[in-house]
Amino acid sequence: MLSVAATARGPISVPVWYAYEPGGDVVFMTGTDAAKTVALRGAGRAALVAQREALPYAHVSVEGRVTFEADSRAESAAIAVRYLGAELGAQYMQASVEGASVEVRLKPERWRTEDYGKR
Repeated sequence: MLSVAATARGPISVPVWYAYEPGGDVVFMTGTDAAKTVALRGAGRAALVAQREALPYAHVSVEGRVTFEADSRAESAAIAVRYLGAELGAQYMQASVEGASVEVRLKPERWRTEDYGKR
């Protein structure tokens, strides 16, 4: 779940597909004109929470500054395959319009974690 401050309203919180490798940035794609993209550009910062929804519950949150790059079709494809599998990920990429999204990189500054299985 991505959360970002929005001007003159409450924060925007929306689910996003993302990729992360230890030591790197959290990477996700969003529509070039989406409300979250506008909010991200204005705030320059965001937070992301990932959770395990089965016992034992666990979650991790990360917050930091965001930067924007042109949508990397290879990165988009890897994320689509992660969430949809090879066949549906390929179909998703065929249906997506090149240039209709932007790559967002969240640079981790602060992490918070909780794993109830370790208590």
